[in-house]
Amino acid sequence: MALRDASGLSGGDGDFQSMSEINVTPLVDVMLVLLIIFMVTAPFMLQSVKVRLPETGPVAPLTPGQTLVVSVQADGATSLGREAITLEALEARLKAEVARETELAVQLRADAGVPYGRITEVMAAISRAGVGRLGFVTAAAPRGPGRQ
Repeated sequence: MALRDASGLSGGDGDFQSMSEINVTPLVDVMLVLLIIFMVTAPFMLQSVKVRLPETGPVAPLTPGQTLVVSVQADGATSLGREAITLEALEARLKAEVARETELAVQLRADAGVPYGRITEVMAAISRAGVGRLGFVTAAAPRGPGRQ
């Protein structure tokens, strides 16, 4: 009878003993590496997807309990309704309105030439006042030939 070493192989006659178990460690290692690669590259793949969004016609506006309109003119001047107002006064007025009407909605109308920083200042004042519903008013895209 041939001597056997610790690996289960026979000692000199070249016969191999069959293994009855599968070593899954290399498989797990490969799967973990693939998972890490997928997790790292997935956000980049989502950002590079080009999507042509559908164009829609005008939609019916939501009709909440009370709606106030805040406008920002091209020169950065702010108004509530038709009344010119500063940001501090706007915030105070909106706080008072929110205290009376919890479902208050504000529609923000801003000129296309207004710097983004000014719009964010107005949005921050509206948010600090406690308004939970803020909508942006835009113009409908012009209908040309081929558009419906």
